[in-house]
Amino acid sequence: MAKLLKNIDLYTGSKHITDAFIRFTDVIDDVGYMIDFTPQADDELIPEATGKLVVPGFIDVHKHGGYGLDTMDGDAEKLNDMVNKMVTEGITSLFPTTMTQSPENIERALVTINEVAKTNPVIQGIHLEGPFINKVFMGAQPEEYIIDPDTELLKKWYTLSGERIRLVTYAPENGGLPDFEEFMLKHHIIPSIGHSNATREQLIHSRASHMTHLYNAQRPLHHREPGVTGHGMLETSITGELIADGFHIVPDMLEIAFRLKGAHQLELVTDSMRAEGLGNGISELGGQKVVVKDKQARLENGHLAGSVLAYDDAFRNIQQFTSADIHDAVQMTSVNQAREFGLTQKGDLSAGKDADFNIFNKEDMQLQATYSFGRRFARKN
Repeated sequence: MAKLLKNIDLYTGSKHITDAFIRFTDVIDDVGYMIDFTPQADDELIPEATGKLVVPGFIDVHKHGGYGLDTMDGDAEKLNDMVNKMVTEGITSLFPTTMTQSPENIERALVTINEVAKTNPVIQGIHLEGPFINKVFMGAQPEEYIIDPDTELLKKWYTLSGERIRLVTYAPENGGLPDFEEFMLKHHIIPSIGHSNATREQLIHSRASHMTHLYNAQRPLHHREPGVTGHGMLETSITGELIADGFHIVPDMLEIAFRLKGAHQLELVTDSMRAEGLGNGISELGGQKVVVKDKQARLENGHLAGSVLAYDDAFRNIQQFTSADIHDAVQMTSVNQAREFGLTQKGDLSAGKDADFNIFNKEDMQLQATYSFGRRFARKN
C-alpha cells in the first residue's frame, strides 16, 4: 500500500509545484501536479499534509550531539537513540561528528558509528573534526589532543570507520598536506578547512573544497590579510558551512555570506552538542564544563562550545536573517549536501529517491512531521 500526500505546496529541490502530490512507500513512487493526479485503489491519504509546505529532508554534515547524548560517548544504543531524536527536527541524513580527543576515544566513536550505521541508514557518513587543527583557533576543542595532519593515522581511522568518513576538518598550514589531502581525495573524503590560522597565501596551495563553520574558529577577514574567512568567500570551489543561530554569526554577516557565496555554495549546519534540546543548565563537551543560557552554549572561559541549534530553527532563521527565500533555504539544507557528498538518493523529491521529506505549516513555518524512508517522526516541541 502506498501513502499519499495531496494538494501540497512542494519544493522538490529542483522545482516548485504549488499544488502537488507525492505517492510513496520507503521511496517516492510518483510526484507531480494535482492536475495530472490519478487515484489508485491502494492509496492511503495522509491528511495532515494537505495545504502544507513540503521540502526535502535536511542533511546535517556537522552535528556532535543533542538531547543529552553525544557522538563521542561511544555507546551504540545511545547513538542510535540520538540519531532518531535528530530526525524529529527534520534531519533525514546525518554525519555524526567527532571532536578532538585522545586517539582511543576517537577510535571508539568511529567503531560505534560504523556499528550503528549498519542498521540505521539516517547515518550517511562521518565528519572527523580534529584533531588535525591549529591551537590558535581551537575553540572548544581540547588543546592537549591537537596534532598535525597524520596520513597514517587517518588511514587507520578510515578503516576503523568502515570507510564511512566523508568529511575531515583540518588546518592546512600545519604541514603534511600533499599525502594527507591526496589520501582524502582518493577515498572520496571532502577536505575541509577549519580551526585554522592560515593565511590566504598558504591556503591557495590547499586542495580543500569545504570550509567548516565559515567565520567561526578561523583567521578572520582583515583588510591586509583575507585570512581563512576571506579565502572561503573568494574561492568559488569552496562550499562554506553556516551556523545560523544568530549567535555564532550575526544576521548581517549571514547576509554578507549569502550575497557573496550564493545559495549554491553554502550549507547550513547545526554544530550542536549534548545540551541541545535540554534548555538552560550545565552540560559538558569533551570533558569540559559547558554553561547553556539563552540558547547559547559556552565554556567557562566564554568561548562558544558548539550550538544548541535545532535544524528546523536553522531553516527558518536563514530566511528571517537574510534575503534567502524557501527555494534558497532548500538548496542550503539538502540539495547542496546531496550533490557535494554524492548522496544520489537524497536532496530531491522525485520518483525513485528516498522518501525523506519535511512537512511545515505555511503560516508560521513550524515543522509538523518528518518522513525518513517513508517512516513518520513527529516534531517534539
